[in-house]
Amino acid sequence: MDLRIREAEPTEYAALGDLTARAYLDDGLLDFGGGDPYLPVLKDVAGRAAAAEVLVAVRDGALLGGVTLVPDGGPVADIAGPGEAEVRALAVARESRGQGVGEALVRACVDRARAAEGRTAVVLSSRRSMHAAHRLYERLGFVRTPERDWNPVPHLDDLTLLTYRLTL
Repeated sequence: MDLRIREAEPTEYAALGDLTARAYLDDGLLDFGGGDPYLPVLKDVAGRAAAAEVLVAVRDGALLGGVTLVPDGGPVADIAGPGEAEVRALAVARESRGQGVGEALVRACVDRARAAEGRTAVVLSSRRSMHAAHRLYERLGFVRTPERDWNPVPHLDDLTLLTYRLTL
C-alpha cells in the first residue's frame, strides 16, 4: 500500500505524541533529555489538534510520522505572521526515514496552505543541527530568513532556531 497523508485521528494522538517525542530524543534535539520542558509539548498532540491541523503519514496501517500545520497564527504558532501558515513538530519514525515520509508531510502542508484563501507563505523554525531537514526544506523551495531567527530560551545561546519561508 502507498504512503498516505491524512488528518490524525484522536485515537492516534498518544502514539503520534510518543513517536514525535522519541524522534526528538533520539536525535539529541532536546537539551535536557527526558526532563526537557519541551517534551510535554511534543507529546501533546491533542492540544495541537485543538488549535491547528495535525497530519499523519501512514502505510499499511502503520503510523510513520506526523506534522502540525498552523493555518494562520493562533496559540500554537511560533513565528507565523498575517497570511502565513506555520509547520511545527515534523517527526518521522527512525525506521521510516529515507523513504520520503518527511517530504510528503511537508508537501501536504504546503498544498493545504496554497488551497487556503489569503495564505501568502509557509514558515517554520528548525534547530541548527537538523541538516537533513534543512536540505529537504531547501529542495522544496524554502529559503532561509535569518532576520527571523529566534531563541525560545534566551539564556541558552546555542538554542537559536533557524527560520525558513516558502512564498506561495
